[in-house]
Amino acid sequence: MKDSATRSLLGHARPQRKALIAGAALSALGGVAGLAQPLVAKSFVETLAVDEPVSRQVLLLALLIVGGALTSAFGMYAVERAAESVVLGARRQLISRLPRLRVADLDQRPPGDLISRVTADTTLLREAATNNLVDTLIGSVTLLGMLVLMAWLDVVLFLAVLGVVFAIGVCTALVMPRIARASKEAQEALGELGSGLERLLGAIRTVKASGAEQRESAALEGSAHGAWQAGLRAARWGAVAGTSSGLVVQLAFLTVLGLGGARVANESMSVASLIGFLLYLFYLVGPVAQLASGISGLQVGTAAVRRIHEVLELSPEEGEEPAGSGGTAGGRAVAAAEAEAAADQGAGIVFRDVVFRYREDGRPVLDGAGFEISPGGLTAVVGPSGTGKSTLFALLERFYDIDSGSITVDGRDLRDWNPAELRRNIGYVEQDAPVLAGTLRDNLMLAASGASPDELRRVLEQVRLTTLVDSLPQGLDTEVGHRGAALSGGQRQRIAIARALLRRPRLLLLDEATSQLDALNESELREVVAEVARTTTVLVIAHRLSTVTGARRILVLEDGRVRAAGTHAELLREGGLYARLAATQTLGTTQPEPEPATD
Repeated sequence: MKDSATRSLLGHARPQRKALIAGAALSALGGVAGLAQPLVAKSFVETLAVDEPVSRQVLLLALLIVGGALTSAFGMYAVERAAESVVLGARRQLISRLPRLRVADLDQRPPGDLISRVTADTTLLREAATNNLVDTLIGSVTLLGMLVLMAWLDVVLFLAVLGVVFAIGVCTALVMPRIARASKEAQEALGELGSGLERLLGAIRTVKASGAEQRESAALEGSAHGAWQAGLRAARWGAVAGTSSGLVVQLAFLTVLGLGGARVANESMSVASLIGFLLYLFYLVGPVAQLASGISGLQVGTAAVRRIHEVLELSPEEGEEPAGSGGTAGGRAVAAAEAEAAADQGAGIVFRDVVFRYREDGRPVLDGAGFEISPGGLTAVVGPSGTGKSTLFALLERFYDIDSGSITVDGRDLRDWNPAELRRNIGYVEQDAPVLAGTLRDNLMLAASGASPDELRRVLEQVRLTTLVDSLPQGLDTEVGHRGAALSGGQRQRIAIARALLRRPRLLLLDEATSQLDALNESELREVVAEVARTTTVLVIAHRLSTVTGARRILVLEDGRVRAAGTHAELLREGGLYARLAATQTLGTTQPEPEPATD
């Protein structure tokens, strides 16, 4: 697993290898300039001892210092530029992959945790795949160069220093796996905190109305405390690794000072060589700290890259188009041709013995469901909560695949449809009619970016939204706020319906799409739906009796099966569940189903 994470880390750095090599080369050149300085200092001392001019050594030393600093600065900029590009590449991969993942996979991961992987984890990847990688390389090369020059100056002192470095290196190697483990725990804790915040902010009105602010804050504080504890563990082991690098130099300095002083005293070593050796020893602080920091950062980075690749390794829906392809001229032409075909006829649908569970160990939500819907017309789906009504729509959209049985659209098995192609033929209005942050125009044209102004105006008139548009300060370009906070529930529902109609679908799915409309608006919208149903297959989940009385056919679901089918009058005559529901003037409840779908 560790080798796989390391390969993945290097894979993220590979596209920027030229910039990284250039930055590393410049940084290495700056390091070479640093390596030469003690040798020039040694020459400076020797020249002073024989009373000769030292201007050449002083000038050379100045050039080495200034040139090394400038070269290192350019190298650092090249590495930082590559680092930003690595982050951009990783974030683009994640951003491209997330919308294309299967709904079933997304159901298992809280949105806050996914956001954390795109933001916090890619930032850690930035350091590991560039700065830490270069630090480890340059630190290793510089340290090796210094050790070689130390050996050249005095083998005895070199062996003493090498022994100290080896002992501390073994201790550091034992610490590194703990840093990686603690870093992974800290990142997971941050993901949990992000999930908690997303949960709170996504239902802030409900939380306030319930007086639950303190309880929710306490839960978030618990997550924050967990992240703090994990961060402390990572910091503790990081401090051990960092301190060890300083300890190397301090112990080595005491060893060299004692042993070197004795060797100068017995004239087996010159004072100039001792000064040069001590300078190398002081300069050793930089590469040792750089190497320790680089290795520690790589441990953190491998933990981050594992979390990133947990998402990247999830399989996207087959046949999904790359992000951005829908905006091409060719894509618009195809969409226009399909939209034209949509006006001709609706889609035919057949369910045969469909069994579906949201979890392998869960009970079936649909258990042998079967029915047939001919093209065109309005079909209503009714039944108590939890019987699988919304699940029917989720399966038709191929958000999930069935466990057994078959579903066909226009005689073609649903599993043979490309999901993107299938959804281009479907208009889907969810129960909560989500509206995205942005302008009203953005929301309306979300599914039909190539729609003309005339088409947009026609649909707005159909769903009675022209009055709303005229009343807004900037018309269609007015911002609707986060999740459409500036709109009423009924307005959001009409916007969702308009968005679906603008696509000119062959199959229109309305999941309790009029629940927040008043009686007058509901009546007007029923007329719109009846008009659309002349050329489009319309399926509507309804709990209001008024919504289904005019349906060509009504399907009654109970316990995951279609228990009865017919017109309103036929089902009333038969009695049974539908008659009991109709007697209450409602056809079920609006509570969610016990699984991820809503009803």
